[in-house]
Amino acid sequence: MPEILRTADADGRGSELSGSTPAQFRASLLHHLRVTVGKAPTVASRADWLLALSRTIRDSATEPWLDATRRTSQEDRKRVHYLSMEFLPGRLLEDAAINLGLRDTAVEALAGLGQSFERIAEDEPDPALGNGGLGRLAACYLESMATLGCPAFGYGLRYERGLFRQDFDAGRQVEHPDDWLFAGDPWSFPRPEAAYKVRFGGHVADEGGAAVWHPASQIAAAAHDTPVVGYGARWANTLRLWTAAPDAALIDLDRFNAGDFMGAAEPETWARTLTRVLYPNDETEGGKHLRLSQEYFLTSASVQDVLARYLRSHRNLRRLPQYVAIQMNDTHPAIAGPELIRILVDDHGFDFDTAVDLATEVLGYTNHTLLPEALERWPVDLMRAVLPRHLQIIERLDSRLVDMHGDAATGLSLIEHDHVKMGDLAFATSHRVNGVSALHTDLVRKDLFPAREALSPGRIVNVTNGITPRRWLKLANRPLAALVTESIGEGWEVDLDRLGDLEGHASDPAFLEAFGGTKLRAKQRLVSWLSDEHGIDVPLHALFDVQVKRIHEYKRQLLNVLWTIARWQRIKAEPDAGWVPRVKVFGGKAAPSYAVAKDIIRLINDVGETINDDPETRDALRIVYPPNYNVSMAERLIPAADLSEQISTAGMEASGTGNMKFALNGALTIGTLDGANVEIRDRVGADNFFLFGLTADEVAARREQPGHARAAIERSETLQGVLQAVADGTFSPDETGRYGGLIDRLWNEDWFLVASDFDAYDTAQTAVDDAYRDSQRWQRMAAINVARIGYFSSDRAIREYMSEIWNVTPVL
Repeated sequence: MPEILRTADADGRGSELSGSTPAQFRASLLHHLRVTVGKAPTVASRADWLLALSRTIRDSATEPWLDATRRTSQEDRKRVHYLSMEFLPGRLLEDAAINLGLRDTAVEALAGLGQSFERIAEDEPDPALGNGGLGRLAACYLESMATLGCPAFGYGLRYERGLFRQDFDAGRQVEHPDDWLFAGDPWSFPRPEAAYKVRFGGHVADEGGAAVWHPASQIAAAAHDTPVVGYGARWANTLRLWTAAPDAALIDLDRFNAGDFMGAAEPETWARTLTRVLYPNDETEGGKHLRLSQEYFLTSASVQDVLARYLRSHRNLRRLPQYVAIQMNDTHPAIAGPELIRILVDDHGFDFDTAVDLATEVLGYTNHTLLPEALERWPVDLMRAVLPRHLQIIERLDSRLVDMHGDAATGLSLIEHDHVKMGDLAFATSHRVNGVSALHTDLVRKDLFPAREALSPGRIVNVTNGITPRRWLKLANRPLAALVTESIGEGWEVDLDRLGDLEGHASDPAFLEAFGGTKLRAKQRLVSWLSDEHGIDVPLHALFDVQVKRIHEYKRQLLNVLWTIARWQRIKAEPDAGWVPRVKVFGGKAAPSYAVAKDIIRLINDVGETINDDPETRDALRIVYPPNYNVSMAERLIPAADLSEQISTAGMEASGTGNMKFALNGALTIGTLDGANVEIRDRVGADNFFLFGLTADEVAARREQPGHARAAIERSETLQGVLQAVADGTFSPDETGRYGGLIDRLWNEDWFLVASDFDAYDTAQTAVDDAYRDSQRWQRMAAINVARIGYFSSDRAIREYMSEIWNVTPVL
């Protein structure tokens, strides 16, 4: 990177970023410390330095941001609008500094003031605006759109508390509010001019042949904008997050003055509730009502904003598809179709069929799951209570389908068993539906939407997920990134296929030694953090075996911990057998209402307590489960991993992106043929991937076999011994029956085929040990993984969205 970055003005000339030399940066930093924070350097706390540093970096981000906004308008460019209930950006400071080319400048400027960039950046809160892969993917995609020069807005909710902060109490998950905004938000800009009214409830009346919605309440959506700068600062896009507030006209001042303070506060309480937490428990009727209201609030505010922006420079809404693309990230924003149709019909006088055609040309839908619970089905009565006009539109969409296709539409109703099927709704109102890996897309066609695919052949396409190399290598693993640059030169950050040039070094002993050195440094960093932050001591020279992801039965953390018990039993039986030392690392949260997943978390912690305290085995086996897994923790764990656990039941993981992050950082994968594992194995080579388990077709067949779980357990003496130890209370001596439910599920149901895949997983883990004993072989396999993983860049994925779904040409 040049010392002074330049952004492209509309006429193509460059302009210097503010603070682009250490002296300039230091002056801007001290200015913010004095004016924004109100402190002198001699008395400023680390939190004060963090605020001043963040504002200094943000100042530089605004220049390419404003330039990109101006250029998009001047050139009348088509924009992408990415709707997602989750955005997991991670800490913003270092990411923005790297993309602006200012990290080294900031380091030098702060060092001259006696401060450490790294220590200050460590104090930045990690915004709790997502649960896992869905939100992190959205953040990667926004960053790639900015890097590629694709004009875009990301739309989400500015959750006051976001996802819960996880802690453990006697091994059990405990949820606490995550107050990520406790010190304010130095990155966003409030936009009071971008405020919209979102309406709920009421009834629909026929007035002169037109349907008129009379809502019972309305809430104001207020915008907060954060610039998302692409690598090299040549382009920047906007993440616009909505916060809810009561509409001023509806505040009941009379009730307040009459002394009914609580009653008068009801509108404000309800409004704040809408954007208070991510994913409220929807097991209750109240939870369902809140969840649907959140999804509509996001969607309505965003669609209104899209149309308002379009109408500022265009009059003819029939040309909307030429300038607007809206992508629904999973089913949560599926109500966008009915909402856009409603606005076109009710507010702009379009006939229904024309409105549907326009909405469908504008909208695209990314499906991320085959799991029924994640596809969302809302009760008709709830939809009628919250969104009565939209229910009418959904019913009319059903009638229109029958009118157009007759008997061919049989079975394709959007309403089934008094529930609205949101996945089908998203499909019906989108011109393209995409899966996120080759296997997943095939299953979407064959198993999820076969009748719709037959009716609309070609509508379903594949765009395999990707990750941004800027955060997941250049930021998260600086030693490895430096080795890559030293070996193949600069430029791989925006052309990840260039990693292929590393393969020529994979047989060079000097390179492999340096490559192994980067892994050792990552492990040292993790070991120090575990000790300093969590009081956990682990051996440095061990195989770091990592599974970090949302806790769910299909992801099979249970398979992992049961095998860990088996290994512990074997070590105790043969302590001198030359075991490869292992550190088993787990990370992830369970949904508050997911009792089975929470039992699995407790089992992992109970097993860990027993194994870690065992003096006979603790040198050969440890279990680590640091609480509150998030993006910042991932940036520590993933570079240190030797082995990546991607062990979901085949046919159930849509793609995964953790598998890509691990491989990019030189971890080998042990996994099933599920999601993007299939494509990763194809690209890195079968000899550099530890494969086990049933295929998706075999999974379906096995589930049809009566008693398959019991038969699988009875075939495996090892698994029987493990389950007996759990059932006997070996890991829960104070409550021997604690895991009776988990054991019963395995014997009698085992929908996720833990027992069926156990022995194959065991065999694959033996192959892992054999490979790891040969250090040079392992390093070569790991280096080849890095060299062949370039396809999984989010830049490649976004290029495919631009050409195959959005019909957008890049500006750069």
